[in-house]
Amino acid sequence: MEAGETMTTPHIRDYPGKHIHMIGIGGSSMSGLAQMLQEKGYVVTGSDNLETYATSHLRDDLGIPVTIGHKAENVHGADLVVYTIAILPDNPERVEVARLSLPNIERATLLGQLMEGFETAIGVCGAHGKTSTTAMLSQVLMECGMDPSIHIGGSLDFIGGSTRIGKSGIFLAEACEFNASFLHLRPTVAVVLNIDADHLDFYRDIDHIQETFGKFLSLLPGNGIAIGNGDDSRIMELFQSLRCTRYTFGFTEGLDYTAGNLKYDGLGRGDFDLCFRGEVIGHISMRVAGFFHVLNALASLACAHAQGADMAAACHAVSEFEGAHRRFELTATIDGVRLYHDYGHNPTEMRNILSVAKLQPHNRLWAVMQPHTYSRVKRLFNDYLTCTKDADITLVTDIYAAREKDPGDIKASQIVQGMREHGINAIHTPSFADTEKYLRGHWQGGDLVLTLGCGNINQLNDQMWEHEQEKQVVLE
Repeated sequence: MEAGETMTTPHIRDYPGKHIHMIGIGGSSMSGLAQMLQEKGYVVTGSDNLETYATSHLRDDLGIPVTIGHKAENVHGADLVVYTIAILPDNPERVEVARLSLPNIERATLLGQLMEGFETAIGVCGAHGKTSTTAMLSQVLMECGMDPSIHIGGSLDFIGGSTRIGKSGIFLAEACEFNASFLHLRPTVAVVLNIDADHLDFYRDIDHIQETFGKFLSLLPGNGIAIGNGDDSRIMELFQSLRCTRYTFGFTEGLDYTAGNLKYDGLGRGDFDLCFRGEVIGHISMRVAGFFHVLNALASLACAHAQGADMAAACHAVSEFEGAHRRFELTATIDGVRLYHDYGHNPTEMRNILSVAKLQPHNRLWAVMQPHTYSRVKRLFNDYLTCTKDADITLVTDIYAAREKDPGDIKASQIVQGMREHGINAIHTPSFADTEKYLRGHWQGGDLVLTLGCGNINQLNDQMWEHEQEKQVVLE
């Protein structure tokens, strides 16, 4: 039991209209939950270490007071405190919560509580693709008139942010495996995209990860629905013991949902027939590129079909889907160089999105990697050394610590050295200032720059654009 927690977990329903304080409110999930609580009539405040787009949006656009910097007094007056798993017990606000014996719950617990009472609670899980698939499925359900409540760990223009409160009995949410937080949810439908090695600071190994996904699937009721990637052997192993309804999707013939007559255009965008058990039930021409988005589309459409959606409308929605923010997002063009950003933060995700980037028209392809957490880099070190092989030049910033303390035995320079030993043209640019200086000094018109990471590397794109705007003002 964490410091400040009581034996009985507080429940959000017991605090109608009360003051809820959120520690780490700027996080992608927390900021969405803050909006959801405000819409439900709670008085919301929050704090975060950094000023970001999310914190300024909450404060300036929604009127939610947000304090930058964690201080004990921030929790004073709160009836219930919500914190993220990244906020450790020695955080001054959590220390004060414990001293005052304030009721408190972790973010995932809150999300699970908000999902209770919905007839259909859909949880989308997997090591990769959760946000994109949840965003895609959100657009599908909306365009099919199914009016869902939604919680995404990212931002989708189609719903105007990361959350939406609908009027139907459907709640759709990302189900994140980090620290097994998805075990706090109570899904009636589970969409499982893949099982891969990640978050090895928490999990013992890949078998431990698979075991935990199995526990998530075991939360499904007897009349629930499990939808899984049939090309993933670990998922299929888990499916064998399920007693609820099961559907599979993927590229292998004989699965329930497959992509018939699949072709890719020159930019890597898939065009295919949606087949259900061999019968064509729709056609999709995608606007987002990559084989992984075809899998995301199959997962989304399988879930929609299982919910009785109009499949013509569903296929049209997937064909119109243009992606969520921070997913291969074009942020600016400077000096004839297109700047993109992607949230991919482990080697598999970086490798996948670079396979898409290299298909786009470009002179040279730059990968700018911000390694995320010391523990991830140590456990997946060898995979980092070749994951940017599709780029012509790789810049590596210092490791983003996130919730961790520097152990002193792993550095970004070690990644760069290992990359060079594998034939990668890699350069260590420790800070954003170093990275911007190197890029501006070496890029050429027609180049494509892709920044990669789930830390604050997206702020480098913002920084370069702001500096460009300032330069233009001086020239005028």
